[in-house]
Amino acid sequence: MSSSAIPAQRSESAWLKRFEPVPAPRVRLVCLPHAGGTAGAYHAWTGDLPADVELVAVQYPGRQERFGEPCVTEMGTLADHITRALLPLADRPLALFGHSMGASVAYEVALRLTFRHQVRPTALFVSGQASPLRRSEGQDLHLRDDEGLLAGLRALGGVEEEVFADPDLRQLVIPSLRSDMRLIRNYRRTQAHRVDIPVTAYVGDADPEVSLGDIQAWRDLTTAEFTARSLPGGHFYLQDRQAELVADIAARLTSVRAR
Repeated sequence: MSSSAIPAQRSESAWLKRFEPVPAPRVRLVCLPHAGGTAGAYHAWTGDLPADVELVAVQYPGRQERFGEPCVTEMGTLADHITRALLPLADRPLALFGHSMGASVAYEVALRLTFRHQVRPTALFVSGQASPLRRSEGQDLHLRDDEGLLAGLRALGGVEEEVFADPDLRQLVIPSLRSDMRLIRNYRRTQAHRVDIPVTAYVGDADPEVSLGDIQAWRDLTTAEFTARSLPGGHFYLQDRQAELVADIAARLTSVRAR
């Protein structure tokens, strides 16, 4: 089996986590993690969202309860699986949020939902990631040795300190980190494929990898309304600015009405 293949018998529901299911949500907010991240990164968001907004977090293979599954190494394969997993939830409006690598995955999922399945998300929120039309100038972290990989991510604030202190934990997280970094580094969009979806792009004002100009370039990928916002902080600004970020997202979802 190739490293990008997923066992056919694996339920698509393994891709999604609903920490606090909502019986009849007005909208479902689908959240996609950063490279090496897990669905649990969004667990705390449930307390900041309106009661009629259901949070659905994506769990990539190769981590936590999916540790025994191979990581996906190609963007198209990853987006295909997530799109299929979301289709049963399209009975309610869907909005997509992705941070860092997750922003690019969210965009690819939005394309597939819209053009393959005629399911148009109500909003696309992208965070801490340059437009797919821009070549990232970041370093090839996936080519470094383990210590170099972790050091590069530590500089971005993307690795919890206990990972550095626990050799066993490092060996658990490094494979997914390396695979995800390779996936996003190899991801390309050579021409604009625009979606008719409102796009809001966020970035930390001290992000060493992504600039305000990088996120403003997302404007070229939508024919609908576009907004760019800068919040205080670095690449993982959303950890300290969670309440402010989620409140802004919730405000932009106020006009969404359940079908």
